[in-house]
Amino acid sequence: MSLQHIVLRDFVIVRELDLDLSSGFSALTGETGAGKSILIDALQLVLGARAESSVVREGAARAEISVEFDTTPEILQWLDAEGFPNPATNDQLLLRRTIDAQGKSRAWINGSLATATQLRALGDRVLDIHGQHAWQSLTRPDAVRGLLDAYAGVTLQSLTQAWAHWRQAMQTLQDARNAQTTLQEERERLLWQITEVDKLSPGLGEWDELNSQHTRLSNAQALMDAAQNAIDALEDDDRGALRLLSKAQDVLQSQTDVEPEFSSLVDVMASSLAQAADVAHSLNTYLGRTELDPARLQTLDDRMSLWMSLARRFKRTPQELPALYQDWKVRLSQLDAATDLEALEAAEAKAATAYQAQARKVSQARAQAAPQLATAITQAMQGLGMQGGRFEVQLDKTEHPTASGLEGITFLVAGHPGSTPRPVGKVASGGELSRIALAIAVTTSALGTAQTLIFDEVDSGVGGAVAETVGRLMKQLGQDRQVLAVTHLPQVAACADHHLVVSKHSDAQGTSSQVTALSADARVNEIARMLGGEKVSDTTLAHAREMLQTSVKAHKK
Repeated sequence: MSLQHIVLRDFVIVRELDLDLSSGFSALTGETGAGKSILIDALQLVLGARAESSVVREGAARAEISVEFDTTPEILQWLDAEGFPNPATNDQLLLRRTIDAQGKSRAWINGSLATATQLRALGDRVLDIHGQHAWQSLTRPDAVRGLLDAYAGVTLQSLTQAWAHWRQAMQTLQDARNAQTTLQEERERLLWQITEVDKLSPGLGEWDELNSQHTRLSNAQALMDAAQNAIDALEDDDRGALRLLSKAQDVLQSQTDVEPEFSSLVDVMASSLAQAADVAHSLNTYLGRTELDPARLQTLDDRMSLWMSLARRFKRTPQELPALYQDWKVRLSQLDAATDLEALEAAEAKAATAYQAQARKVSQARAQAAPQLATAITQAMQGLGMQGGRFEVQLDKTEHPTASGLEGITFLVAGHPGSTPRPVGKVASGGELSRIALAIAVTTSALGTAQTLIFDEVDSGVGGAVAETVGRLMKQLGQDRQVLAVTHLPQVAACADHHLVVSKHSDAQGTSSQVTALSADARVNEIARMLGGEKVSDTTLAHAREMLQTSVKAHKK
């Protein structure tokens, strides 16, 4: 994957820019203040950096940045996983971002709206920017560890998961130990309460059924008397309702020939007589199976009395007692687990063993990769004006295990033969720091997945033969990666496969910057300007031609 195209509209001091980029090594040069880093800033924004209204050109409504990359199967897979449409033609990845004068930003990936987080995730896969202050990251433990782990091919996902699991197990065990007295008291209280209610063992919904049964049994005699009285009223031989209804039915039936309307009334009487007979039959059945049961009534009285007593003791309504009883039993089970220190200690030991196993794997990989990385960076330093210098990767066992492993990692450097390696952050020379950072960038550039590398004035503080070495390293990187370097050194620019120049112009509409790809002759003039300043002489022109020719010959070798 490489960066193919950049389009800027009203960005900082750029009115309009439409720039094609090529593979290989491209140098970006220009006079101080011309805006050489504008392209870098634009790329960082379109790849998710924080947007501010200050990037909008004065007087414009909004700034717009569009970039185009060619894609790889990995990028297509990422797009699919994130729900973005794959390129329809030519396998091109198009990123676009706009920032208005109020600082509001919108972004798109292949025409679909995207978040800044998604842009940053994609940016890590397509572009790698090394700034002129890259050495500062070499003093941060996380960045140092990341470089070594990348070189060693180490991923920390399994280790961090094992660490988190171990920490949780340790916390659970510690909480249990700290709370043993409280937990034991709570357990004993719950056990006493459960034992008391065990005498009743109340069931869900039982209270309402008990009340219903008790009401029926306590009123059994009255219910039986009512049933018998109703039967007598229905079945009495002389004045019973059934006899009278039957007589009324017979009287009407005898006159239906004379009065047809009586037929429907006879039918109603017949239905009423049948229903009354059914009632009498049901009441007789009820009396046959109903009897006074004082023993059962006493049992219900005793159970309800105990139920009410327990409910009052625990300040609950009778209906709430069964659920409370079940909650206590669940809580007791949980407390039994929490007070089982042996089980918790075994779980913590198991988690610790799993973490140690993962940590040892990481430690072994780091120990193997550290001298290899040190040797590779030391070799790169020799051509960067630090002959005899030495780079070391120091692994120190940490006092306590951490989420990132069992050792701390420090980069040490000796800038001269015979000097003692010291931590990178304590090296006094800014030039040395920049060169060390460049040596590390060159050594580790192949580790990333990004196919486009951008170096933003990382050659600051070097010159002469060292500058030529920097240029050759950039050209070497450009053989299998796309490299774009913002530089002020003619020696570096002369080694580039392609040369872009940033220039600033003023007119009635204000000041604006433009980026132009240089032809061979124009390139000679730009190298000469970099050599001699504003006044380009025949000598600087000749020197520029010689530098370009030397670079071509060196490359052919």
